[in-house]
Amino acid sequence: MPSLSPYRSDLDYAYAPGMFPAMECLLHRPDLARRVLLHTKSAGTEGAARLTELAAKLHVRVEEADRALARISGKENCFAAAVFEKFDDPLNDARPHVVLHNPSDCGNVGTILRTSLGFGVEDVALIRPCVDVFDPRVVRASMGSMFQLRIHTYNTFEEYEADHPGHMLYPFMLDGSKSLPEVLAGDIPERWTLVFGNEGSGLPAAFSKKGQPVRIPSNERIDSLNLSIAAAIGVYEFTRK
Repeated sequence: MPSLSPYRSDLDYAYAPGMFPAMECLLHRPDLARRVLLHTKSAGTEGAARLTELAAKLHVRVEEADRALARISGKENCFAAAVFEKFDDPLNDARPHVVLHNPSDCGNVGTILRTSLGFGVEDVALIRPCVDVFDPRVVRASMGSMFQLRIHTYNTFEEYEADHPGHMLYPFMLDGSKSLPEVLAGDIPERWTLVFGNEGSGLPAAFSKKGQPVRIPSNERIDSLNLSIAAAIGVYEFTRK
């Protein structure tokens, strides 16, 4: 088998570091799994046994790879990883979406992927420039939830709009013309899209003219909410309707 490189965006494969993310890869996208890496210190653990058993059923190669795990994860305590082929899925036009416009933090993106899945939103788009959704830090932060999502990366927001013209847009902005409670008090269509901006700059001003801009009310003691917190609030409240 060819040697494994530290992750780079130009590779056609990526890594799911950690026992649980690796298991999620094998359970939900077995067609993409290339191999499973285990640390010698994982020998005899329940997690390693489960991974090995499932990999055998799927005819996925398992190998001990202490150095490779340290190299690809950047940590000495990473005891497992799945190597998988990258994917780029079309979003389901009949379902609600979350769109992340120019996100720059891997942890935030991974957390939002996990939160979206937890509240039943299975379609997520990213708009470039943005973090690489296959960066191992994103995969780890998502706890493997990305393997149950349809994820597509667009070059521009206009490309997303062209693909999904029937979705009602809800850009989350500090100066949104309606508060979240006001928006939720009205009728919400079946096909909606929540749009969240960059951690530092938020959404461009042009989004104030798209769909129904939304603000999350808070007191004046903070200037804004963390991106992953704002997304969690928005997704939770919209999926309750």
